[in-house]
Amino acid sequence: MTEIRITGGAIHDPANEVDGEVRDLCLRDGRIVDDVGAQARTIDARGMVVMPGGVDIHAHIAGPKVTAARRLLSDDRRDDPIDRTELLRSGTGGLVPSTFATGYRYSLLGYTTVVEAAAPPLAARHVLAELRDTPMIDKAFLILMGNNQVLFELIRDGSAHLRDAIAWWLQATGGYGVKLVNPGGVELFKQSNGVIESLDDTIAGFAVTPRQVIEAIGSAVDGLGLPHPVHVHANNLGVAGNAATTLDTMRTLDGRQAHFAHLQFHSYGGEPGGPMRSRAPELLEHLAAHPEFTVDVGQVMFGDAVTTTADAHVSTVLRDLDGGKWLNHDTEVETGCGIVPYTYQAGNYVHALQWGIGLELFLLGGDPWQVMLSTDHPNGGSFLSYPKLIRLLMDRGYREDQLGRANRRAIRRTALLDDLDREYTLNEIAIITRAAPARRLGLRDKGHLGVGADADVTIYHDREDREEMFSTPRYVIQGGELLVEDGDLRRVQDGLLLSGRAPFDPAVAEVLEPLFGERYTVAFDHYPVRDPALREPARTVEAS
Repeated sequence: MTEIRITGGAIHDPANEVDGEVRDLCLRDGRIVDDVGAQARTIDARGMVVMPGGVDIHAHIAGPKVTAARRLLSDDRRDDPIDRTELLRSGTGGLVPSTFATGYRYSLLGYTTVVEAAAPPLAARHVLAELRDTPMIDKAFLILMGNNQVLFELIRDGSAHLRDAIAWWLQATGGYGVKLVNPGGVELFKQSNGVIESLDDTIAGFAVTPRQVIEAIGSAVDGLGLPHPVHVHANNLGVAGNAATTLDTMRTLDGRQAHFAHLQFHSYGGEPGGPMRSRAPELLEHLAAHPEFTVDVGQVMFGDAVTTTADAHVSTVLRDLDGGKWLNHDTEVETGCGIVPYTYQAGNYVHALQWGIGLELFLLGGDPWQVMLSTDHPNGGSFLSYPKLIRLLMDRGYREDQLGRANRRAIRRTALLDDLDREYTLNEIAIITRAAPARRLGLRDKGHLGVGADADVTIYHDREDREEMFSTPRYVIQGGELLVEDGDLRRVQDGLLLSGRAPFDPAVAEVLEPLFGERYTVAFDHYPVRDPALREPARTVEAS
């Protein structure tokens, strides 16, 4: 029985309306408890900040596209080797770290839960194997359904089995929730220049539209009551003028719960092929009027990145701009994929505008519970850049210094020069990095420090330099076990694998099996993950 008492720390637990209160926090057997015995280990946290473990609602850490990115970036990985020790396995870091390095480095940042945000259902075995191989953090993955040809047929026919089919897919894969990436866009990309003129464009060969896909799957997920609502990567990512598409997508889902991914990449005014401008304030206005919606930002950070996306059109555009390494392929029946190494430069007009729009979303948004921190790792930047991003939000002087380094013409097209003096508080940082993501994921035992919660706790030195503070936690505790102390890993453990479940009519198999026979090269009976070596997920979160 492991017992820990944390004394003297300033607790920031916004989910329970605790803002810097100095008091004890007690942990026993992986949970937060009222009290522990005299024999408990004591951690003296005087002068320190105590928060729940970090929760990353949107990152890319496992699956075929991540593995392909690792192969594509062999030079980057070679420069950042991790040697085997008595405690740690060997691996490589860089922009797309190996499985072991991913777990180690998230833990060293104070993160305890991470969601892989886009996995083809057909690749579930691969994703599960890599997540099982990723230590330290609790993890889950979202399955891609926005370009699934079998679902297109059910939507076209107005099938009453759509909701059951989605629930079946979650059980068959071990997935946690449903992701729509560029819904309908994989097929539309093949028949046009990739830009969707309207959500009512018809997908050739299927007689459905992106709007029908968004509405049908969004409504089905909402009706299932899954722990996490439909997670939407809207159409026309990165294209000038795409804010109109984003607003249209939001209106399509009005009244239903939804989470919109990396909103920065979908907040652009202008015309396709022309100069971009910011429409972040307009999107935030719509968001404020719709409490059923949440977003993560997808902040661009200047420096190296790599786009790993199921939005194949974006990768072809970036390939044409960069002219370097590039990879693009389809996963049969289900989705596309593109990978392009990329560098964001402060002097580049478009890159500086993207950087500025992300900061607008953070700084102009009224409710931090709706706007969550992400870089869409590794698309806008590595998760290792989170401490720098936090400093940008908390330190106006530092932010203004960085503004002075960015392309001035681009920054003038944002609100960042309008005496924007907002600085995030520690409690607001705890919201956007912990409490809000956990709540939106339906993880009732995470993101807070109330009695009964998972004993996932991060303790920081309260430093004036917030980047330094959030780069090196003093202690990281997960599941009640001390994993990090003084910036070093002290213990390695596996972490939980989370899955989402909703009841469904088993008779839906009779509808799906003939459709699989028409579309897939994989037999229907062979599709569900049943490999005993992967085991059942460690924790299942049921639909409400």
